[in-house]
Amino acid sequence: MRNSSQLVRFVLLGLALVAPSGCRDSSASSGQSPVPESASAAGPAEDLVLPGVDVSAMTPRERREWSSVVATALAPCPNTPVSLAQCVKESRSCGACIQAAKWVAKAVGEGASEEQIRRAYKERFDPASAKRIPIDGSPTEGPDEAPVTVVEFADFECPHCREAVPFLDAVLAAHPGKVRLVYKSFTLSFHVHGEPAARAAFAAGEQGRFWQMEHLLFERQQHLEDADLERYATMLKLDVARWKSDMDSPKVKDRVAHDHALGEEMKLKGTPTIYVNGRELDSEADESLEGRVASELGVPPAAVPARESVAPAFAPSMAPGRP
Repeated sequence: MRNSSQLVRFVLLGLALVAPSGCRDSSASSGQSPVPESASAAGPAEDLVLPGVDVSAMTPRERREWSSVVATALAPCPNTPVSLAQCVKESRSCGACIQAAKWVAKAVGEGASEEQIRRAYKERFDPASAKRIPIDGSPTEGPDEAPVTVVEFADFECPHCREAVPFLDAVLAAHPGKVRLVYKSFTLSFHVHGEPAARAAFAAGEQGRFWQMEHLLFERQQHLEDADLERYATMLKLDVARWKSDMDSPKVKDRVAHDHALGEEMKLKGTPTIYVNGRELDSEADESLEGRVASELGVPPAAVPARESVAPAFAPSMAPGRP
């Protein structure tokens, strides 16, 4: 029997766009978050067939397990208080229902137990499991009314955060007007240049150039000394005197401190940590960012860059989806 720590690796959809694993803080707790109580295992009297979900290859036992889960699990949208099966059958407005139903079918086919599936489903799809992350004052890209909000906690000196940039750009480009990206600073203690780099980016944001500075800092991650930061401000044609003043201003320092305190409160273990509509992306299980976003939108995943294309950095002016 597969244990619960293996489950997510079996059931998350394997797609092309995979989030990097991340920089980890050795001082952070390594314990797992408590898993919500599983739902009732009581299933329907007969096997279910849902439009758009192929269960033809399932054994009778697997079909009973699949039917039990989809008949009792709640739809993944807070405004759709019906079972997953009912949501799919009635073509409710919750576009994530069909993706969630396929997720369950995949889990059953991979041999996960019904209890494991219910526990993982609750963490991944239950509307009540989504975290409310305050974004006031944070740099954003994309419309405020976008149906999907991606919040990234990142450290400018973390190489995994650098690798994440093309992934995030690709998602924005693939779903114009449908995704809002929010940047949060979370510098790890052993990255001595991360905090001043964050202040440099937020100070550039005071002149409307946060994302350009963000890309430039990640592109030139090995060069983040004070003189380097000032050179980047000049390259972006900022008012350098004003930029320097803003870097040391209470507003910018408070922004960095606020973001870090929020990350501590949320018990982040490393960077990048990415949330999609309030639910953490499982980078350790190689979960696809594009797959998660597409699931939230109820659309097929878009074609995106392969993982091998992540390594080379590119200039801010070439970054898709950013100003």
